[in-house]
Amino acid sequence: MHDTPRLAHAMRAAATEIYLYDAASLQLLDVNDAACGNLQYAREQLLAMTPFTLAPQLEAQGMAAVLAALDDAVGAQAQLHVQQRRRDGSLYSLSLQLSRANRLGRALILAVAEDLRTPQATAAALAQVQSRFNAIVSNTPGLVYQFCLHADGRATFPYLSDGCLALLGLSPAQLHARPELFYQLILADDRAAYLESMQASKTALWSWNWEGRIWVDAWKDVKWINLRSTPRALADGTVQWEGIMTNITESRLEQIEVRQSRARLAELTAHIDKVKEHERTRLARELHDDLGGNLTAIKMALALLVRRLPQGNALLQEKAEYVDTLVDRSIDAVHRISLDLRPSMLDLGLVAALDWQVEEFARQAGIDCQFISNRQHIELDLDQATSLFRITQEALTNIAKHAQASRVTVRLALQRQQLRLTIADNGVGMRLSDRAKPQSFGIRGMAERASALGGSLSLMDGPDGGTMLGIKIRLATPREAIIAAAASAPALSEPPQDPAWRE
Repeated sequence: MHDTPRLAHAMRAAATEIYLYDAASLQLLDVNDAACGNLQYAREQLLAMTPFTLAPQLEAQGMAAVLAALDDAVGAQAQLHVQQRRRDGSLYSLSLQLSRANRLGRALILAVAEDLRTPQATAAALAQVQSRFNAIVSNTPGLVYQFCLHADGRATFPYLSDGCLALLGLSPAQLHARPELFYQLILADDRAAYLESMQASKTALWSWNWEGRIWVDAWKDVKWINLRSTPRALADGTVQWEGIMTNITESRLEQIEVRQSRARLAELTAHIDKVKEHERTRLARELHDDLGGNLTAIKMALALLVRRLPQGNALLQEKAEYVDTLVDRSIDAVHRISLDLRPSMLDLGLVAALDWQVEEFARQAGIDCQFISNRQHIELDLDQATSLFRITQEALTNIAKHAQASRVTVRLALQRQQLRLTIADNGVGMRLSDRAKPQSFGIRGMAERASALGGSLSLMDGPDGGTMLGIKIRLATPREAIIAAAASAPALSEPPQDPAWRE
């Protein structure tokens, strides 16, 4: 072991990596500290390795060709490019200058690593990185940028990609010279949100995400843009963001159109429900007044005829009793259909109508059902009361069909202009998949009715198991009702002669 060649002390302390190999076996005999540090191995571990262990991509045939180029004479040199693997698995490129040596009668190969951190190598690496960056930026939709907010409040754009002109209608040179032009592009209504989001990102050093509108004078058009960037604090107090701006006008307009379409659909649904309820009311009134009145008159006339029938004629008496029974059944049917179309109890208010409906449900479904209200009377307009009544009807129908419940509680409460209606059962409950089923029109209908009232519908697990449905509606204050009525009242003056008004 004492006869094993070793590197000289100066080589051990060199900043570049140096390796000493046995020329015959290519066994590593010694390495310097720089190699141990870069490869992340102790010297004793490296001495058990070969060039093929350190550089897994190195082939024996290629190594043999390089060694063959070395003359046997001491001092002969050749160059070998390898990718060596560190202990953590990472690779790094290395150019080794190989030379032959002889010590203690043993043929050696000395490998000195070329320091790639030369200015030329650094410039080449930088050029490669710049080329990749330019390729990424040129294929990125939108504007890649750097934005700085200095400690004195000045704003600058250190970097702007070529997408600047296409997105903002301004060249990078214009924004470099006058950074305030970007702020001037933002519509006045959106500037406060822009500054607020910038300040929040600066304070917390969180991602800056802002959407807003800009006026592009070059095309006389408004664009929606999305700004996403990451901040970092610099030593002089400047905060610098790197990110991207993109044109989201098309998607934003589609979102607005979808919201408007949903709002129009909701208005149409509410209008159809209102028309349907009015038609039900008309039919119920006609059934009750006309058909019910006619049947009552028939019953009275039939009673008069029965009294005048000849005594002892059993057949005629039986026929008369049968007809009288038919009339009673018809009167009951008219009454039942009228109540189904529109319960007359609604004329007495929502509290009375729900109390009656709960009693009817308990009697028909055979389920223990309780109604609780914190008010004996709640002032609502007829459409509101009808919608809440229909929601309760639908909820109770669903419970009877699916819940397998033995107890139902309906609560109505008015507190500080907030009206809450809850319907809870102790049944089997409802899964999320059940709520999202394509055919769950009952739940959708209830949600649409609640939305048309300016409220919201929620479904959750009940306190006793089962499901609890909740409706929350904010009622207008008397002052708000007066203002709304005044705003909706027709004007006394002549309407403007505008085709859009006539439509």
